[in-house]
Amino acid sequence: MAWMDARLPVTKMWKDHMAEYYAPKNFNFWYFFGSLAMLVLVNQLLTGIWLTMHYKPDAEQAFGVIEYIKRDVPWGWLIRYLHTTGASAFFIVVYLHMFRGLMYGSYKKPRELIWVFGMIIYVALMAEAFMGYVLPWGNMSYWGAKVITQLFGVIPYVGDTLLEWIRGDYLISDATLNRFFALHVVAVPIVLLVLVFLHIAALHTVGSNNPDGIEIKKYKDENGVPLDGIPFHPYYSVKDIFGVGMFMLIFLFIVFVKPDLGGLFLEHDNFTPANPMVTPEHIKPVWYFTPFYAMLKAVPDPLGGMIIMFSAIIMLFFLPWLDRSEVKSIRYRLLPFKIALSAFVLSFLILGWLGMQSGSTIQGYMTIACTFIYFSYFVFIYFYSKNEKHKPIPERVTH
Repeated sequence: MAWMDARLPVTKMWKDHMAEYYAPKNFNFWYFFGSLAMLVLVNQLLTGIWLTMHYKPDAEQAFGVIEYIKRDVPWGWLIRYLHTTGASAFFIVVYLHMFRGLMYGSYKKPRELIWVFGMIIYVALMAEAFMGYVLPWGNMSYWGAKVITQLFGVIPYVGDTLLEWIRGDYLISDATLNRFFALHVVAVPIVLLVLVFLHIAALHTVGSNNPDGIEIKKYKDENGVPLDGIPFHPYYSVKDIFGVGMFMLIFLFIVFVKPDLGGLFLEHDNFTPANPMVTPEHIKPVWYFTPFYAMLKAVPDPLGGMIIMFSAIIMLFFLPWLDRSEVKSIRYRLLPFKIALSAFVLSFLILGWLGMQSGSTIQGYMTIACTFIYFSYFVFIYFYSKNEKHKPIPERVTH
């Protein structure tokens, strides 16, 4: 080990990031989801490698190859369902991870950069998921790619050129499939891994937040150890293993019993080959895109809808500067903030449901109302937080 440490500081890295990385002693259930996101990322990378060994990015063969993997490749069905279920699990875990950040103010000073890196990871994950969604070359994959890429065509002046560049052709074709395959398998995963490294490095530089929103580095003993901190290993590594066990029970139940989850994880229209001449009855993206797809449909003008949709994501980047309150945790914020955050989350969930519907007149009005509530949260938090009253904030973490 000494020979290794003289050439690569393995022991130092272990101490700095595990054995002597002091995390707040009051972590709760919500702090499982960071490690679970890492677990699902590893699952996606490993299963993706095995799928790539058999997949062919060819418009004539792609759909048949997926069937071949599921039916003829030994354990191919399991690898494929681990990957497709993992995609939805990734977004479930990430959304819960983001919600914890909203509740406990994990985006506030000094963790602004952690939040920004996390948001870039979220955007990269959406790009990765969209490109992977196209690869099975089912009918919903084809038409979903056609609708989503068509959005870029409405951009003034450069829209047509940009659309042709994204597709690699004048229409969704073999060139598009090859392009998306290269990005899905090579380019975006590399970006994701770099971003995850930066996200964790930034976290371990300033330290973890906690349910009280207290900075544990403020009070230390004579050895420089935070009084309200405990080593990440073994205390939280063991706790995370328990979280992994509970997660895997649910995850593997879905994989083995209901991998399509009634059409939510795998759309039924995607079990038929891509056909440019047959449009699905209701074109919609997979569930984790539907809140933003609903916002897109809420505006009749395509360019306006695109602006609203992208603005909904961009606004999240600015939360560290929109929230000007001195208190971080929801535990010490008063009822107006709790109502606003609840309305924000509820509007997002309803938008997700509306994005999967056909779009009746009543649903259209609901979409407009929920979109308004979603954006109102950012306006509210900016003006309300400046002179926000709150409960007394403790000096030390509570138990």
